[in-house]
Amino acid sequence: MTAFWTEPDFDDHEMVELVRDPRSGLTAIIALHSTHLGPGAGGTRFWHYADPKDAMRDALRLSRGMSYKNAMAGLPMGGGKAVILADKARTKTPELLAAFADAVQALGGRYVTAEDVGISEADMAKVAERTQFVSGLPVKGEHAAGGDPGPFTAMGIYHGIKAAVRHKLGREDLDGVHIAIQGTGSVGGGVARLLAKDGARLTMSDINEERNAALASELDADVASPDAIMSVHCDVFSPNALGAILDDAGIARLDCQIVAGAANNQLARQGHGDKLFERGILYAPDYVINAGGIISVTLEYLCREKGQPCDINEVRKRIAQIPGRLEEIWQESASTGVSPDRVADRMAQNLIGR
Repeated sequence: MTAFWTEPDFDDHEMVELVRDPRSGLTAIIALHSTHLGPGAGGTRFWHYADPKDAMRDALRLSRGMSYKNAMAGLPMGGGKAVILADKARTKTPELLAAFADAVQALGGRYVTAEDVGISEADMAKVAERTQFVSGLPVKGEHAAGGDPGPFTAMGIYHGIKAAVRHKLGREDLDGVHIAIQGTGSVGGGVARLLAKDGARLTMSDINEERNAALASELDADVASPDAIMSVHCDVFSPNALGAILDDAGIARLDCQIVAGAANNQLARQGHGDKLFERGILYAPDYVINAGGIISVTLEYLCREKGQPCDINEVRKRIAQIPGRLEEIWQESASTGVSPDRVADRMAQNLIGR
């Protein structure tokens, strides 16, 4: 693995730590981008990387994205992220999770972790046995906030898509609006269900084709192959899987008016936001529209630190503010001729003092 400070995605990160525990087989990277607003908060990704450089790239990009996401969501948290480098079999043991928890604990609260791709609510409960700097834990009570952040992320994406349709298409409803959804797992599937209730016409795709087909049948949606979903003629393309899909080739394939989804780091590079803007495609900056999950786990964590219950209605209230932030970005973009991603980046950088 090359020196992380020479990586193009290194952005004056405060700390990048490589964690090794041979006994448990743990290899992980914990990256803190900024603690200007508070402890670095962001989930842990458990993924098999064919090249360790890709793990470092993920850690650097995702932690920076969390700085921006937390700042734009008005949360008193900085940006951090962890990636655990899984083996090909994705072997996850209690010993590995314990070693990771000890690494988080050793940072003394500078980093607060939660779920991300490959990590479950149950995994976080195991991590919490050895460190208090964790959120997204199982909760009790119908009105208690916390737990799996996926449904809250989906809620924010749903609100954001409605805002984008209103801004770009002049529509107050989603009835008959054609939305192509890439990725129908925890978040994408939740988004699909919410959109279907509003009468949206859906085309869906996922690498788990059996699961995707079952959901499509339930929602009376069309199915596209993973290779074809980005080329579907639609009103909205909603990426809800892994990031960096909007590169030169990906953008050239798009046949839509709006891109709005939950995937982190959708733009392969910043200049790709300019390409979307030049094509007249409205882009919802990912770390603004997908903030619902971090809003939930952050409020859960802050309430637990104070020994207070956290009301789910407060989470919903904050998620409902996402469309307003997006509209502010789009309006400034329209008035300045600067792409929405650059507008959002500038806003976030000002908030974290950069």
